[in-house]
Amino acid sequence: MEIRVHTKDKEYPVYLERGILKRAREIIGREGHVFLVSDDGVDEKWQKMLKEQYPEAHMHIFRNGEESKNPDTWLAILEDMLAHHVSRKDTVIALGGGVVGDMAGFAAASYMRGIRYINIPTTSLSQIDSSIGGKTAIDLCGIKNCVGAFWQPDMVLVDPDTLSTLSKRHLHNGLAEAVKEGLIKDPGLFEIFEKEDWENHLDEIIYRSLVIKRDVVEKDERESGERKLLNFGHTFGHAYETYFGLDGYYHGECVALGMMKMIENEEIRARLKAVLERLELPSECECDLHRIAELVMNDKKADHDEITIVQVHEIGKGVLENVNMNDIERKLGL
Repeated sequence: MEIRVHTKDKEYPVYLERGILKRAREIIGREGHVFLVSDDGVDEKWQKMLKEQYPEAHMHIFRNGEESKNPDTWLAILEDMLAHHVSRKDTVIALGGGVVGDMAGFAAASYMRGIRYINIPTTSLSQIDSSIGGKTAIDLCGIKNCVGAFWQPDMVLVDPDTLSTLSKRHLHNGLAEAVKEGLIKDPGLFEIFEKEDWENHLDEIIYRSLVIKRDVVEKDERESGERKLLNFGHTFGHAYETYFGLDGYYHGECVALGMMKMIENEEIRARLKAVLERLELPSECECDLHRIAELVMNDKKADHDEITIVQVHEIGKGVLENVNMNDIERKLGL
């Protein structure tokens, strides 16, 4: 399946196909040299498969995990690109999850004022959500994604076969983003998780999620309006991630917690909780709620004492609402 993404400055394809990683070079083409970026959490099977297609290319591998999403890792990639004589005509190819996509994408955006970048996501989280849209960023001083750039890829190759080497927890972690997509835009997608054997619909789940992301990004590439809907659950979610640190909950798990805190409609909360239980995702946790409130208001989306949040009063119809600190504390039950 092919999805075309049209932004103000670029049009690019997203190919969704099982086994497509085996044909990556054939599809990408051979113009210029390539520089490969991955991390040590990606199964060596997939790294070897890509490296065999580009035997002349160097593969920069960094340590897996959110802790690597920092200026030091970014600079190390840039220095390695320079050492291997990457030129403005060459291409960076990312193979991995969201952190790899962020690091490789931001390196491509900043190296020589921007070079070609191709994303090959290998996790459910990156295939469903972060592989398209052009957001690239690193964390700084404990604040997620506060330094970065919008840099659209030139192509995205999504191979669901790569999900076969993920742990169950990592697979389910990414599916939280698909649940989010259903809640804000697609009731049918949400109902797959409610009523169907979702494992038999995985390719459809990825496809429908990517179409939603594509449609939103095309209308609002720089997140000045509708794209903010994609942040549903993330305002509280990012606060939970910062609070629990790198050894706590995964990103999707924090988004799940954030969605539960955000929804006020009791019927929808109950339906969401049931879906989260099916996916073995958390719906509540023990934490210092006053600290969570502080972290929410320190989010990069906050504007002094106000922040724009996403609310769902009807499944499939997310809306934007501006709230203040008192509203945040109320949602937390303070």
